Amino acid sequence: MRTCRSNRNDAGFTLMELMIVMAIIGILATLAVPSFIGALRSAKEAVLKSDLQTMREAIDSYTEDKQKGPQSLQDLIDDGYLKAIPVDPMTKSNETWVTDTSDALRSVDESDPGIDDVHSGSQETGTDGQPYSSW
Repeated sequence: MRTCRSNRNDAGFTLMELMIVMAIIGILATLAVPSFIGALRSAKEAVLKSDLQTMREAIDSYTEDKQKGPQSLQDLIDDGYLKAIPVDPMTKSNETWVTDTSDALRSVDESDPGIDDVHSGSQETGTDGQPYSSW
């Protein structure tokens, strides 16, 4: 009895074997990609929360030290409260941050109100159902 595959010179895979392997890889990729995208989004949200907390602490420190709020985020860098304006992970830019001003933060001489809060400039909604711009 002699079979087709018994000859040592016949090395390689059949088309059917290659198709099965490709199908298995495709199924695994289909299952893995949504998990990867979810993990990536969660990581971006964690970075956004951390950046917002850092900038808010810098704004509070500046306001406490100077007795008035900063006029821009650049003031925080100029006075050493931040090394750089962080990049918003949702918009991928450091120029899209939205700042809030409050009349309660007017300086002693009643000049311009200062920044009292900062938010993401993204219009997307987070996994908690709230827009990133409201975080």
